[in-house]
Amino acid sequence: MNSIRRRLFIILLVATGAIWLSAVLWIQHSTRTEVGNVLDRRLQESAQMVASLIERNGGIVGPDTAALVDEAPALPDTGQHDFARQLICQVWGFDGQLKSGSSGAPPVQLGDGHEGFSEREVDGEIWRVYSHVDEELGIRVMVGDTLGMRDRLVHGVAIGLLAPAVLILPLLAALIWFAVRRGLEPLDKLADALSGRPATDLSPLKNSRAPSELRPMIDALNGLFRRVDGLRERERSFTAFAAHELKTPLAGLKTQAQIAALAQDTGTRDKALAQITRGVDRTDRMVRQLLDMTAVDNAIDSTQPSTQSGARILADVVDELAGLAQARDIALQLKTEPTEWRTAQAALLAPALRNLLENAIIASSRGASVEAQLTRDGEKICFSVLDRGPGISEADRPHVTERFYRGAASSSDGGSGLGLSIVATAVKAMGGELHLAPRKGGGERAEIILPPAPSVTPF
Repeated sequence: MNSIRRRLFIILLVATGAIWLSAVLWIQHSTRTEVGNVLDRRLQESAQMVASLIERNGGIVGPDTAALVDEAPALPDTGQHDFARQLICQVWGFDGQLKSGSSGAPPVQLGDGHEGFSEREVDGEIWRVYSHVDEELGIRVMVGDTLGMRDRLVHGVAIGLLAPAVLILPLLAALIWFAVRRGLEPLDKLADALSGRPATDLSPLKNSRAPSELRPMIDALNGLFRRVDGLRERERSFTAFAAHELKTPLAGLKTQAQIAALAQDTGTRDKALAQITRGVDRTDRMVRQLLDMTAVDNAIDSTQPSTQSGARILADVVDELAGLAQARDIALQLKTEPTEWRTAQAALLAPALRNLLENAIIASSRGASVEAQLTRDGEKICFSVLDRGPGISEADRPHVTERFYRGAASSSDGGSGLGLSIVATAVKAMGGELHLAPRKGGGERAEIILPPAPSVTPF
């Protein structure tokens, strides 16, 4: 059952029916108790009335004395019903002789002879009997009625309650269905508003007149629209930037290739080939950064089933960039403390470390050194990359982690402005912190500080 409207209707109908049935059962029980008390009182009064009349008659019991109860209905005679003249009376002497009996009275004693109420089965029927014992007159007056008559009375009352219920329940069901439809109408309006929107419309939904129960949902949808709009804007910028950045070096490569092919002297040809090499390196780096960005974005919502050593990940990144460092005459130094720290997020950590270290190598001058360190401070893990390059200017520092931002001190090799953005995105997803600060003596110190058990957070 996937319909909320149908589910609510059935729940309300079943709950209402259960309450109604419980009320009927309670009223039936209450009625049975009250009717029993009333009829018991009538039995007691009738027996005492007959005994009083016999006493007034000087203790003489006439043959028709018990017939007086025939004129006393079981219930007050308020109209035509089946419960009038249902009482049976017997007058027995202490000698065991029946002195008088009403019409229809059985020849045997109705009660057990003791004062008070008793029940006895006579001719297949159970009688409820009140016995009044008069020691002075030497008689026992017994007045009773059948339990079957009482059950019919209670059953009639119950049927009288159920009949209106059967007639009212369909009307009640219709009212419940109408109320459920009206109550869920705001959901239908919200669905219509969403289904009628074009895919390009990410404007927020209005919630000023929405029910309070729908406002959290509308706020969540508006938040989603904002995130999707921001993501779409980044994708548009990314596509435009990537197309522009790839077009420029490709055009340069084509031009330099033509120059090399047409060059008549070796110097011009070698210079063109060197330009081609630099252009290929620049394009290769940008493509790898674009791939890193895609890998980081796709790894945000997933973790690897197995863990890897943090020291091993850093060592692999250093080995991977050893060729670049050697080509630039940069000395790479790896320093790690003994630690058993492991992570299931190598897909996030490796691109972050690679881009930090690559930026440091490109920013450093020939003959300089770059240090890659892994240290542990209490429960925190710190990956550090230190260089002796020009560093980040104070004007650029607040913006260096933005995508496609290139500061005034960017390398002449033409960075894409993606490296530190990739690092910041990956570190945030791991629940860590990225610290960029000037290094004493010149250069930059970049630190990735991670908790002991990194956890992926939504970006």
